Amino acid sequence: MSSSWLPTWRINTTGGVVAPDERLPWGPTFALGLQHVVAMFGSTVLGPLLMGFDTNVAILMSGVGTLIFFLIVGGRVPSYVGSSFAFIGVVGAVTAYSGSGPNPNIGIALGGIIACGLIYVLIGVVVHAIGAGWIERFMPPIVTGSIVAIIGLNLALVPIKNMAPTQFDVWVQAITFVCVACVAVFSRGMLQRLLILAGLIISYIIYLILANVLGLGQPINFAGVAAASWIGLPNFHAPKFEMNAMLLIVPVVVILVAENLGHIKAVSAMTGKDLNPYMGRAFIGDGIATMVSGSVGGTGVTTYAENIGVMAATKIYSTIIFVIAALLAIILGFSPKFGALIQTIPVSVMGGVSIVVFGLIAVAGAKIWVENKVDFSKNSNLMIAAIVLILGTGDYTVQIGSMTLNGIGTATFGAILLNALLNRKTD
Repeated sequence: MSSSWLPTWRINTTGGVVAPDERLPWGPTFALGLQHVVAMFGSTVLGPLLMGFDTNVAILMSGVGTLIFFLIVGGRVPSYVGSSFAFIGVVGAVTAYSGSGPNPNIGIALGGIIACGLIYVLIGVVVHAIGAGWIERFMPPIVTGSIVAIIGLNLALVPIKNMAPTQFDVWVQAITFVCVACVAVFSRGMLQRLLILAGLIISYIIYLILANVLGLGQPINFAGVAAASWIGLPNFHAPKFEMNAMLLIVPVVVILVAENLGHIKAVSAMTGKDLNPYMGRAFIGDGIATMVSGSVGGTGVTTYAENIGVMAATKIYSTIIFVIAALLAIILGFSPKFGALIQTIPVSVMGGVSIVVFGLIAVAGAKIWVENKVDFSKNSNLMIAAIVLILGTGDYTVQIGSMTLNGIGTATFGAILLNALLNRKTD
C-alpha cells in the first residue's frame, strides 16, 4: 500500500487474485463495478420495500454511502454499503407500518436511524483510538464466523419461499443458479469473473424466450420502461427525532458492529491482508453513511455481504471497483427508467441469483472459522456455532418489551452472550 491517504492502484496483468491496491484495465473494472451493483440490488431494493421507504433513495444513498466509506477507510477496505435488514423489525415497530405502500411515519424512523448511526460513529472513534481488541474479546472468530454465516442462512427462505410463486418460477430459479454455476466452473477469463452478471443475463434471455415467446409463464412487460423518464428525483423525506423511537432503534448498532467486524474478518481472510487497522475507520464510515442516508429518507446501511460473496467467487478485491459501483448506483438513483428496467427482471431470476449469493455469504462465514483455525473439539465453540446457526436460520424471534429481535438479531446477541458465558472456563 502507498503512504498516501488513497492507494495508487497497480494494473494487474497476470490474472488470478487481484489485490485491493491493484486493478484490472478500465473496461473490465467498469464491468465488475456493474456486477457489484447487480449483486447489491436485490437486498438494497428489498430492504426499503419491506419498510415502506423509497427504493430510488435507497439506491442513491447506497452509492453515496459507499463513497463516504471508501474515503474514510482510505480506499483500503473493499466493500459496498447498502440497506441493512437489521432495521426492518424495529422500523416496523416504531412506525406501525402495515407492510405495503409508502410508510406514513417514515420521519420518526429516520430520526432513530440517524441516532443509531451517531452511536456507531462514536464506537468507531473508540476503536480507532484504542484498537478493536475489546470488541474482538466479545466477538472472536467463532462468533463473527457464525454471524456472517447466519446472515446468508437467515435470508435463504426469501428466494426459496417468496420468489417462486409458481412451479414455472421454481424451475426458472433452478435454471438461473445452474447458469451461474456453469459460468463459474466452465467459463474462463473475464466471463468467469462476471459470473453473477453473466448468469443473470443468460437466465433473463431464457425466461424471455420461455415466457414471452413460448407462453409458458408470466411474460415480461416493458410498458413501464417505455413510460418512465430518463432522469428524475427520488422522493426524499426529512427525519423527526422522538426519544422512544430512537431508544428502540439505537440497539441495532450492536448488529451493525458485528456485521462489519465479520465482513472485515471475511475480507481479510480472502485477501490475506490484515485489515484490522482500518476497523475503527470502517465503523466511522458506515456510521456516517447511515446518518447521511437517514437524513434524506434512506435506510440505515451496512457493509454488504452480497458483494463479499461476489469477491469470494471472482477473487477480485480491487477497491476502485466499488467507486465505479457507487457512481453507477448514484446515476441509477436518479433514473426512473433504469428502476423500471430493473423491475422487469423476473422475481424468479433474481431469486435464483440470490440463492447463489446468499449461499456464498454463508460459506464466507465458514471460511472465517477455517482461516482462524477455530477448534470445534472445544464444546464451547461447538455449542455457540450449533445454537446460533439454528437461531438465525430458523428466524428465532424474541419480544423484549416493545422491541422485537428477529433471527439475525437474536443470533447476533446470542453468539456474543454465549461466548461470554461458555468461554469463562476452558473445556
